[in-house]
Amino acid sequence: MDLRHFRYFVAVAEEGSLTVAAAERLFTSQPSLSRQIRDLEAELGCELMTRSTKGIELNVAGLVFLSHARAILLQVQTAVDATRRAAVPAKASFELGFLTGHEFEWLPAVMRIMHDALPRTKIVVHSLSSPDLADGLARGKIDLAFLRHEQEAPGVAFELLREEPLIVLMPADHRLAARKSIRPQDIAAERLIGTPRDKSPVLRSVTDAYGARLGIDLEPDYHVDNISMAVSLVASTGGIALMPLYAENLLPPTVVSRPLDGPPPTIGLYLGYHQANSAPLLKTIVSRISELRTGAGGA
Repeated sequence: MDLRHFRYFVAVAEEGSLTVAAAERLFTSQPSLSRQIRDLEAELGCELMTRSTKGIELNVAGLVFLSHARAILLQVQTAVDATRRAAVPAKASFELGFLTGHEFEWLPAVMRIMHDALPRTKIVVHSLSSPDLADGLARGKIDLAFLRHEQEAPGVAFELLREEPLIVLMPADHRLAARKSIRPQDIAAERLIGTPRDKSPVLRSVTDAYGARLGIDLEPDYHVDNISMAVSLVASTGGIALMPLYAENLLPPTVVSRPLDGPPPTIGLYLGYHQANSAPLLKTIVSRISELRTGAGGA
């Protein structure tokens, strides 16, 4: 078994088709790809997928192998990136990442800290989804990020900054806007706007668990990539959204927020950096940012 098997299997699993994976991802022939997958299954001693005219579907063994294969490929790429970085002079920039929307609250205070600690270094700011930030940290492309605690982020250290409740976003003229708080049962009857699992796996996990606990369906009717898009879609469709409290920083006059009745679900915001980065200066920056929990960046 070599890395080619891992890459081929992940491509097939993600595309859901041997033909598409061969033509659009791997640039090889479909018979050759099929043979590689059969060789992989033979070496493992079990089948990984069910094949049909409609494509492929992973079985339980395939799902387990997919999780490990992705982690292995990410670790390999991380090793390649780290080796290449070690072969070139140190960069003169510091890459700072924010889960889209959080920069409104944290950036001013963080930039003061960065300029004090790195007065002659160019600070580059990224606004991305949490999985993309975690991937950037794992690959050494981003030095420090405000994000969720992502599971697939080998080598990344997470420090909790705060837990924030989920709130309900709705148009200002929505029938529920007259209420001081929203019952969870009222949400299920509305057009729901939410994020897909690949863009916001932690947020979806929190909302799904909340719905399961209360016995209500919180599967979104519309999917959006980030909170800015969620706010826009709330305003344009008349739907509602369950989003973290910081979404209030992005609300136009046409969209309002309300708390949930009862104990709300919460989601953590973390400061992430790569464990291999042992620079004392990074530790100092992390420590100073952590002090903002109850200060300029906290809530």
